[in-house]
Amino acid sequence: MEGVRKIRPAISLVGWAAAAYCGMLVAGPVFAAGAPLGVGERLYRDGILPDGTLLRGNRDNGTPMTGAAAACTNCHRRSGLGSFEGTTVVPPIIGKYLFRGRQANVQDMSLPHIPGYVPNREAYTDESLAAAIRTGVAPGGRTLSYLMPRYALDDATLQDLDAYLKQLTTDSVPGVSETTLDFATIITPDADAVARQGMLNVLEHFVAGQNRIIAAEVRPMKASREIMYRVTRRWQLHVWNLTGAPGTWRRQLEAKLAANPVFAVISGLGAHSWQPVHEFCEAQAIPCLFPNVDLPVVAEQNFYPVYFNRGVFLEADLIAHGLPAGGRVLQVFGTDDIGAAAASALRESERAKGVQVVDHAFSGDARAAMHQVLSESHAGDRLVLWLRNADLRALPQHLHAGVEVYASGLMAGLENAAPPQDWRQHFHMAYPFDLPDARRVRMNFPLGWMRVQGIPVVDERVQSDTYLACQILSEALGHMLDSFVRDFLLERLEAMLSSRLVSAYYPRLGLAPGQRFASKGGYLVHFVASQGTAIAPDDGWTVP
Repeated sequence: MEGVRKIRPAISLVGWAAAAYCGMLVAGPVFAAGAPLGVGERLYRDGILPDGTLLRGNRDNGTPMTGAAAACTNCHRRSGLGSFEGTTVVPPIIGKYLFRGRQANVQDMSLPHIPGYVPNREAYTDESLAAAIRTGVAPGGRTLSYLMPRYALDDATLQDLDAYLKQLTTDSVPGVSETTLDFATIITPDADAVARQGMLNVLEHFVAGQNRIIAAEVRPMKASREIMYRVTRRWQLHVWNLTGAPGTWRRQLEAKLAANPVFAVISGLGAHSWQPVHEFCEAQAIPCLFPNVDLPVVAEQNFYPVYFNRGVFLEADLIAHGLPAGGRVLQVFGTDDIGAAAASALRESERAKGVQVVDHAFSGDARAAMHQVLSESHAGDRLVLWLRNADLRALPQHLHAGVEVYASGLMAGLENAAPPQDWRQHFHMAYPFDLPDARRVRMNFPLGWMRVQGIPVVDERVQSDTYLACQILSEALGHMLDSFVRDFLLERLEAMLSSRLVSAYYPRLGLAPGQRFASKGGYLVHFVASQGTAIAPDDGWTVP
């Protein structure tokens, strides 16, 4: 394997974001559910040797590394296509690069293009690769960077790793042809009809606009000393509407994928369970980028699904962080709504602190549960409501003195929540976004684009998040140039996301290896008057 190299800034591509250097990060084992890893792959990804013991390596400065910290994927990444920060390049180590010299690689238009990497070294052989891994000396006698660990591997283990590198990133990629990139968006049957149409309007107009731009491009050109790439493939969007119970969705998705292979899933919409979709994307190794769901699957050890934030789970943490000490926590939630999962998370965190938590679950109408909890409440209690806005409007007009109320902003409609007037001065709401005034300038971009496109704004958050997801995908594909590899797409997202200036509802976005939620924090807010939608934060931006 090759070590880290430095390149002159002139070689760097404009617009690339500096990512946290992957060699300093440790990624846990991530793989498609149900897909056992081969011996070489397990060593490469997880740092586990064939006999089940941990891989051990030492950097040239004597720093020891063990297990996942020593795994190749930390720096060379899951795709094998390397990484970079600024002018520091971790080179690709797929077999097509390793075992061919500079001239062969430069002239091969079928090779993935690695931004900033210049293949100016001799070709490896099986023997010289083994020597480099063990001693840190590359062909021609060049010493690899001190950041590249040296590994004392036996011949059989080296052969397993060698075989894995030779096949890494060699398969044809589903959903990619010479002329087209195929994408899907997934909609569950319980999705709101208005939000569905708003999301599809954004997706369809964005894809059409992308294809108009691509139609004006020229085909890739190459000369003997340079390659100029242009992304010329049209986008094709497939809308995968699911039906029936969640237990049937996985089978439906597999059939849709077999009929229309796609490169990635973009946006999407779900009201309650998203887990079958998440598990499908992870098992099929398909990037699932930024679906519009408030109950995401929190499994950051997975690789392919990526979300904007943790939805109601983030709200539960924000509320837990903001609850004052003392008193009981009384929760109200519907058994068939997403608040039940959030209530479970809050219950667990509060009971771990020794706080008494009393749950009031209901099915259907919330009024009976609210009557019960209000009759039991007394001064010092904290009332946590996982309710929709219609249920808030139906609350009794008066609240017992000394009871503070906390609510889910996502479920209640954010600043459009409508608790009774007497409740408002005691009403605190989880708000996992930037505040309206703070995001106003950033929102000019998606709202202005929708206005130009003639798209009615029927669900601002869903539509702006969908627009943002499309923009992020477009930029990541541009960074990839002609290197359409699914794992590489996610790696480029990690590298470039934190540099975005336009992030709509979110003050900042960022993904590091092992993270799958791009926005990490939020606020507790309160209404500033007895009427209206003006809100103010209880405290600063919080990352619980």
